[in-house]
Amino acid sequence: MKFDTVSENRSFGGTQGVYRHKSEATGTEMTFAVYLPPAAEYGKVPVLWYLSGLTCTHENAMTKAGAQEWAAEFGIALIFPDTSPRGEGVANDEAYDLGQGAGFYVDATQKPWAPHFKMWHYITHELPELVFSNFPLDRDAQGITGHSMGGHGALTIAMTFPERYKSVSAFAPIANPTESDWGRKQFTAYLGEDRAAWAPHDATLLMRERGFPREILIDQGSSDQFLNLLKPESLAHAMAERRQPGEFRMQQGYDHSYFFVQTFMADHIRWHAERLA
Repeated sequence: MKFDTVSENRSFGGTQGVYRHKSEATGTEMTFAVYLPPAAEYGKVPVLWYLSGLTCTHENAMTKAGAQEWAAEFGIALIFPDTSPRGEGVANDEAYDLGQGAGFYVDATQKPWAPHFKMWHYITHELPELVFSNFPLDRDAQGITGHSMGGHGALTIAMTFPERYKSVSAFAPIANPTESDWGRKQFTAYLGEDRAAWAPHDATLLMRERGFPREILIDQGSSDQFLNLLKPESLAHAMAERRQPGEFRMQQGYDHSYFFVQTFMADHIRWHAERLA
């Protein structure tokens, strides 16, 4: 599986790289970033996937989350995928929450999105095969996290593939998209009117149905300007009803920004590293 190197920079003794490849899943060029800690010079290292939110590319978390310092300390690699296909000929919408930059980590079945918007398959199948074939990463030690739309993706993917991901966490996830305007709009566009097709992509519904066999960590800012769209209380109730192991932490005064993500990034990387060791 071929890819091109866009850039590689030294960072906290490791290497932050950005790469581009032709994706069969999306039919477009896709860009992704990989941070390798110093420990990767000596053998395979655990992997933490970070899925970004609406409007983001691979670059947002790579430059704003402050994750590399902690990944270097705990000897864990980071993978930052893009959030959607992009480019000429790829369907788009004038709204920021649909189309390019807003793939919602689903495989679209509806026109005009279906030809390229295959982000579920890209994140769960194609990109893993590429990175595990080309970087010193331990396939048996994978965790996944994300912010907002990416938190939604991390939770739904982990609960769908619990045998693959040994750990999962989220920052301010879109927790109940089938009951939110951040979800109903996109699911209708990408997946059609049948709500049965939406259910596998709703963390609250998946928590009620199956949960996750290990602990979950979720941080949510109490001053998040999007609380009514994120619906954290729905997921918190589902976790309590199921007696799901883990922590759901409401962080006083924090909003939805990357200042919030930066503040708790060390906690999350440490938490994943302990479970992937």
